[in-house]
Amino acid sequence: MPPAPSPHVPERPSDPALLRRVALSSLLGTVIEYYDFLLYGTMAALVFGELFFPESDPAVGTIAAFGTLAAGYVARPLGGAVFGHFGDRLGRKSMLVLTMVLMGVASVLIGVLPPYETIGVAAPVLLVLFRVVQGIAIGGEWAGATLMVVEHADPRRRGLWSGVMQMGSPIGFLLSTVAVTLTSLLPREAFLSWGWRVPFLFSAVLLGIGLYVRVSITESPLFRQAAEASRVGETGGVPLTQVLRRPRTLVRACAVGIGPFALTALISTYMLTYATSIGYATSEVMTGLLFTSV
Repeated sequence: MPPAPSPHVPERPSDPALLRRVALSSLLGTVIEYYDFLLYGTMAALVFGELFFPESDPAVGTIAAFGTLAAGYVARPLGGAVFGHFGDRLGRKSMLVLTMVLMGVASVLIGVLPPYETIGVAAPVLLVLFRVVQGIAIGGEWAGATLMVVEHADPRRRGLWSGVMQMGSPIGFLLSTVAVTLTSLLPREAFLSWGWRVPFLFSAVLLGIGLYVRVSITESPLFRQAAEASRVGETGGVPLTQVLRRPRTLVRACAVGIGPFALTALISTYMLTYATSIGYATSEVMTGLLFTSV
């Protein structure tokens, strides 16, 4: 939750060039975060059950793989609360850089994680740990990037600029689908051995690009004005407690937002598991998913 501006301090928007740069940074950061976050779901449907839970039968292995997928969604509110709290005190920019690094490093580590047959039970344990880190990172990224854009924009056009940033989620889904579609064209043995790792390792490239853009932005004028007026860094309350004082609003907001997330998960994960279980090749299913994501 952003700090409330002082009634004596006007909400001066950023200059247009800076606003465009901030919007681009937030869009790119959200694309990268959702690329990594949704890539995990696709791989959970295709390979994680076989590689990290091999002692189970196929059905149980798939359920276990989706359990690690769910861990990321459970961790998202924690990320929002933690990074929202420190973002109000230390600044949005530093927290957004940190969330991007957390997501990128977790994804690369998943890409180099040995399977169950190599390191045993440590493999699924580490997989869950990295997924939780992804969830915490995406929870802080989405809210922080939205605030950064909204606080830089003219109050009359905040919805428009926020909408630009929100395109990061579907674009990230599209990029992750393209990456998996290309690697799924490999022979099954090669895909299971090393092909599935390539999209995760590509996260390192995206991380470098994202950090290059993100470090060039500045804190919003609204945040700086509010910090100077109310000294929020020293006396501000905990944002989470302010939210929980109005649980009805919180529940309604969750009910409104849960539909798109459920639909995304249904399309990007369950559809893959179901289609491959009834005889479709992985490459065929991924091609269909590619058209769906477009």
